Amino acid sequence: MKASQVAALLLLLLLWLWLCRAIIVGAGGFTFKNIFLIGASGIIIFVPLWKKYVRGKNNNT
Repeated sequence: MKASQVAALLLLLLLWLWLCRAIIVGAGGFTFKNIFLIGASGIIIFVPLWKKYVRGKNNNT
């Protein structure tokens, strides 16, 4: 993975963590709904990127 891709992923991770913090602080703390929202958003954002950049290198496609 190139340095620019790593930097972009780190920036995206920091933004996601900041938004997760905003959900926790602004929406009433740790509730099942908030934990579900954080988990679902993490899966939606990071699983496709993982498949494209990390797992894609092992395959020749």
